[in-house]
Amino acid sequence: MQPDIFVGLKQARDILKIVAKNIRHYRLKADLSQEKLAEYADVHRNYIGRVERCEINLSLVQLARIAIALKIHPADLLK
Repeated sequence: MQPDIFVGLKQARDILKIVAKNIRHYRLKADLSQEKLAEYADVHRNYIGRVERCEINLSLVQLARIAIALKIHPADLLK
């Protein structure tokens, strides 16, 4: 039995929303601007805003870079 592709896409979108919400939460907790977090994570200054608005899909490498910049474990962004 094949999984329903639309259910899979919705679940993927839900994960992006969770990650976006958590990045914003930890960024604000660390009192960092989007631009400063981007600098620490070595990504373009607009990238963090686009991630927080769920406009783009981030890779595992980018997720790890952002987590390291926030001084948290990458898994914390998925909870």
